Amino acid sequence: MTDAADPSRGGRQGHLAMLAFSALVAGSFSLGAQVANDIAPAALNAVRFVISAVAVAAAIGLRGGLGAVPGALVAPWRYGILGVLFAVYFVTMFEGLKTAPAVSTAAVFTLTPVMSGIFGYILLRQVFGARIAVALALGAAGALWVIFRADLAALMAFEIGRGEVIFFWGCIAHAAYTPLVRLLNRGEPILVFTFWTLSFSALIIGVWGWRDIVATDWGALRPLVWVTLLYVALAASAMTVYLVQFASMQLPSSKVMAYTYLTPSWVLIWELALGQPMPPVAVLAGIALTFLALGLLLKE
Repeated sequence: MTDAADPSRGGRQGHLAMLAFSALVAGSFSLGAQVANDIAPAALNAVRFVISAVAVAAAIGLRGGLGAVPGALVAPWRYGILGVLFAVYFVTMFEGLKTAPAVSTAAVFTLTPVMSGIFGYILLRQVFGARIAVALALGAAGALWVIFRADLAALMAFEIGRGEVIFFWGCIAHAAYTPLVRLLNRGEPILVFTFWTLSFSALIIGVWGWRDIVATDWGALRPLVWVTLLYVALAASAMTVYLVQFASMQLPSSKVMAYTYLTPSWVLIWELALGQPMPPVAVLAGIALTFLALGLLLKE
């Protein structure tokens, strides 16, 4: 029996793909926090998107689909809109990581499914049932508990760090990006659509941040910056695009979205592996809530 004819096996592979996706995305938070003050976010992300676009173009070429790339440039304004949203998300992520801990920044990211659901309703009239709504609410509650570092007084006063606020605006852009991809795609293959989105993102960030790019002493950057740059370009961009595409063909969208809630836990593992201290035990309660949200979203 082939993989395509075996839904249970395909489902398992889809879940494994999203496990890998969440772990790879988490690495960009932990590594990004290590180098956020070494390089301007615009400079890092402009080069990042150039490398990502080249990698995706290579993948398209291996599939013999490069001929479809020029033909996809119908209504290029679509890629401009998506490129702006991508640029806002990734630049604010690294700007936020200058002052915010990686774990709490990743917790802000887990608010994206809630906001994406709102944008999905506004743009596509997508609706979800009561169980999904409860899961999203639990996940958001857990995320807020981590963001406010388990400080109930800070939560009640809504005292949130500058880095988390900056990245929150980026997450709004990311939440809008998800339904807009579906709205603006006109039948282009996902990889081709992604190539042009990445290319326009690189162009937009390059034009906006050219002063930072020119001012960066690329030769003086420490090796960890280059490791992070290559990681976010290849692992946290090009590879994750493929993993999400594959999983979306195997799993319902609600289950694909569910794996966002694993990000803070993966970040915690990354942080410990990189020698960072353990967060307060009380913070782990928020991470536990995100696991509960994940379980509800994955429930049949």
